[in-house]
Amino acid sequence: MLERLSILYELQLIDDQLDELEELRGDLPAAVNDLTSQIKALEEQVETKDEEKKNSLEKRKENEDEIERLKASLKKFKSQLYQVRNNKEYDALTKEIDHTEEQITKFENENAALEDLIQKLKKDVEEVKPQLETLTGELKEKETELKQIVKMNEREESKLKDRREKTAVKVKKNDYNTYMRIRKALNGKVVVTINRSACTGCHNVVPSQRQLEIKQSKKIFSCESCGRILVSPDVVDEVKKKIQS
Repeated sequence: MLERLSILYELQLIDDQLDELEELRGDLPAAVNDLTSQIKALEEQVETKDEEKKNSLEKRKENEDEIERLKASLKKFKSQLYQVRNNKEYDALTKEIDHTEEQITKFENENAALEDLIQKLKKDVEEVKPQLETLTGELKEKETELKQIVKMNEREESKLKDRREKTAVKVKKNDYNTYMRIRKALNGKVVVTINRSACTGCHNVVPSQRQLEIKQSKKIFSCESCGRILVSPDVVDEVKKKIQS
């Protein structure tokens, strides 16, 4: 059991160092993710508006072609008015002329509305472009800063991750699952010790009897207040000596 507790505390010390390196990055990772999300959202907006503009242009072209066809038909119908032989033919022809003129008006009105939409879409895209440029510039700056920090600590972080991997393999599966569950819940320290009769994680007092049991290192105990794994100061000292030697 002493070995299990020691390995868990050793894992904690490695994670502490990795956390410190992570903290050096500050809010840069979050800022990069946030800017990336904003840029993606704006790019999707632009893409949607460009697609809508493309469809509108195609529709306008189809309407223009149809207007040309209808005008040709209208011209033909009007020329035939001089060739009608009776009122019935005249009425049928004027009906065709009226219908054709209505269709031309309908398509011309639709094209006018499409033109307004196309201009609006162009304006919307133009308004978004400066935002995109600004955000892209900010993103490049943040990414450069982050890369510099990561590169500066790259070697140390790589060594720590390698050590962590080798140490984690030694931890029992159930112990590791418990460790990771607590780490995720508390977003920080999992294995702590007792100082002045209190848990060094939450600073709540640990009952005297429990302190004696923890000192014996015969079982894994958790703090009744915060849920962290408690190890005796002896385990802490032993692990630190092992790491330093």
